[in-house]
Order: sequence, then C-alpha cells, then structure tokens
Amino acid sequence: MPRGTHTRLYSQVSGGFLRGIPCAAPTQHPRPRLKSPRVHGLLDKRLIFVTGKGGVGKSTAAIALGMLAARRGLRTIVAELASQERVQLAFTADENGARDAAAPKHFVEVELAPGLFTISIDPQHAMEEYLRVKAGAIGQALGHSRLFHAFAMATPGMRELLSIGKVWELAQLERRTRGAASYDLVIVDAPASGHGVGILRTPRTFADIARVGPIAHQGRSIANTIADRSFTGVVAVATAEEMPVNETLELLEAVRGERLDVDAVILNALYPQRFEEAEIDELRQALAQASEPMTRGALRAAVSEHARADIQRDQRNRLRDGVGQELIELPFVFADHMGADELQLLADALEDQL
Repeated sequence: MPRGTHTRLYSQVSGGFLRGIPCAAPTQHPRPRLKSPRVHGLLDKRLIFVTGKGGVGKSTAAIALGMLAARRGLRTIVAELASQERVQLAFTADENGARDAAAPKHFVEVELAPGLFTISIDPQHAMEEYLRVKAGAIGQALGHSRLFHAFAMATPGMRELLSIGKVWELAQLERRTRGAASYDLVIVDAPASGHGVGILRTPRTFADIARVGPIAHQGRSIANTIADRSFTGVVAVATAEEMPVNETLELLEAVRGERLDVDAVILNALYPQRFEEAEIDELRQALAQASEPMTRGALRAAVSEHARADIQRDQRNRLRDGVGQELIELPFVFADHMGADELQLLADALEDQL
C-alpha cells in the first residue's frame, strides 16, 4: 500500500463511517512553539549545510528551506552532491510521481522557480572546471586526460574536496565561473551524518597535509569559510525514532569536535495528535464493536496513528533535551509523492518557526 494511504483512508472515511458510532469528535491540539534565539538569522547566512541520518527527509528539508529563502526574496540555490537528482525530480515529476521525459541536468545551474535554483555537483565536472579556471589551456588538457582523472579520483578525499570546492565557488560574491551570477544563499544537501561531518573536515585536512601550493591554499580558503559562523550554518535533520535521534545526538558531538556547531535541528515527519486518551478509548471500543471492513480499517488506522504519535513525542522530548534547544518541527505529509505542492506546505511550516 502506498505511503500514507492507511491514515489518509482514515481521514477520508472517518467523517462518514464514524458518524453513526458513539465516540467523541477528533480534537485538534495546537503545539506550543518556543522559538530558539539560535535559529534567528539562519537565512542571513550565505552557506547552509543540511545533514542527517539517511532516510529522515534530509533532501526534503533542504528543498523546503530553499523554497522559503526564495519566498523571502533571496536568490537561492540548492546544491546536491554525488550527482543526486532529487531536487530536479521533485519539481519535474507529475502528481503521480512519474518522471519527466527529459533527463535531469548535471553540473548545470537550473532555475526551478523564481529565485530558486539547483545544481547537481559531480566531482569530475568540478575538477575540469577548477583546472580550466586555475590553469587555463594546460588545465583543460589535464581535465581531458583519462590517466589524470583516474589518478585524481583515486586520491582519498579528492572527490569530497572537489565537491566542496564547487560549493564554495557558488557561495562567493564574485564567482570564478565565467558569466555566472552570484547567490544570496547556497543550501547544500550534504551526505548522511558521518559523511556529512567528513565533508566539512576535508578542506582543513588537505590544507594541513599539503601545507603549501594551490591545494593547500584552496583548502585553507574553504576551511576558513566553513569555520566562519556568520557565513556558514549547519542544520541537522532527524525523525522522531530511536535510531535517528541517537545518530543526531552523535552528529552534534562530532560537529562540535570540528570546532563548529549545529545552528538548528529539524524534526521531520511528525504525526499529528488528533485525540485525547478518552477519545482513543472510545475509538478502541468502537473498533471492537464494528463489523464493516472499511469502518474497522479507518478505526484501526486512527488508533495506530495515535500510538505512533505518542512514541514520536517521547523521542521528540529526548532529542530536545539532548540538543538543549527547541526543535523546528515539520509535519508528516500524507501524500504518495513529494512534489512542489507538498514542499510548499513544508516551507509554510518552516516559515512559522524561523
């Protein structure tokens, strides 16, 4: 069954099938939000890395953050690493999630909406561009050399350095790419937690190893940019489950070990709390008495959703206590496909809290 179908079925049929069952109407319980002072000014930075455990909606959060920034008048680009294509696909797929016939463009700055751009960064293209800009004709010849490519790509950490170097170039007011316009904000859909910290560490590592020369100079320039807290921000994304919460708390410690900090933590895919405990007891009683399959399915989905929401709140509280600050909360989107409309809803939720 497609994601979200069970609960969506409950939402659609509850108004009809539950009318004849003696149970209280669902109650909406608005969540009090305490804005964290540390979140203020997040969109004033020029470079934001979004990271988190795989599968928690890190890319979705990065896109929604980019949409909010563009909505506020910032010329924004969401940069995907390792040739990912999630951003372009989210904006080009139809309502059923089917892909556009045109293949996503790699290493090209694509405008998705007014003020919102994306780029899929590939290390080999990044190396070719760097050599072309830094070494002219000689660099261009090296860029087309298969032997040089193989040697460079085999160097540990070189792919990460080339990718982060392109991110750094995107964030410059005066860009090195010929004819390219500058951006007000660059949002990086960074790799999952462990690799995300590694990519932040890579430029300084190369600078320390090389010590002198163009790689050392480039590494120091990028490392200084990342270390500038007025310029660069880090956002962690988690879901309210035990393993993602554990990994997010470990991520915070790892980032702080790099003399950085996490500016905000986004808790994604929170289920709504629709019922009080007394109402859930009535729903359970109605489930025990119901015989119609559709009615039983709707009631079972309501009870199941409530149980999951309770578990999520426990994990949310554990993460909030571990982080020591209020979390940015995004709702679970009951849709089969995460498209532009659904992302706009998440951007709305971000706007309420930033």
